[in-house]
Amino acid sequence: MSDPTPEQRHEWAALTDRLSIALHDHDVTIEVLDPDGGDASVVEREPFEGITYDDKDDVVVVTVAGRTPDQPVVLRHVIQRPREILADVIPQGAAVRITDASGTTTVLGLLRRTEHQDRPSG
Repeated sequence: MSDPTPEQRHEWAALTDRLSIALHDHDVTIEVLDPDGGDASVVEREPFEGITYDDKDDVVVVTVAGRTPDQPVVLRHVIQRPREILADVIPQGAAVRITDASGTTTVLGLLRRTEHQDRPSG
């Protein structure tokens, strides 16, 4: 997979910003598909805090929030040297696929949080 162009990197930053704003009230499931090491589930249906692409460090960071106000962030999942970011947005949420330079793919499933899953306010 070839290195991304500066234009692609700019598009990734804009895309991740839009996803963070549009899907802030959703839950995220993160799965890592490693061609050498197998598949692994990182989190399942936890509160999505946001996603960013940092051009300077060439990383994507997915932030997972806690379910209570005293746990604002419980996980930062970092994908180094992304080479492809694809997103499919639907009314119920989105699917995002990020492939890094080693060929490992991270899949994000974002689904609207139901009322009983909302974080308590405090």
